Amino acid sequence: MKKKSNKTLRTLGKKVQKLRKGIKVSQEELAGQLRISRVYMGYIEQGRESPSLRLLMKLSKKFKVKIENLFYR
Repeated sequence: MKKKSNKTLRTLGKKVQKLRKGIKVSQEELAGQLRISRVYMGYIEQGRESPSLRLLMKLSKKFKVKIENLFYR
C-alpha cells in the first residue's frame, strides 16, 4: 500500500506544480497565500508530504478545480 500512496503523492505534487506554474506564481508566493512555509510547499510538489484536507480545499479553491482533480494529471 505504501507504493500506491507514494505514487498518489507524486501525482498530486506534479499537478499542484503544473497548476501553480499555470497561474505564474512562485512557490514562495503560493506558500504565503496559503499560510504555509515555502519548504513545505516544495515538499508537497515533490510528493514528500501529504497535505491536510483543509490545505487541499485551499489549493482547489486557489486553482479553481475540484479537489479530486488535484489527483489526476
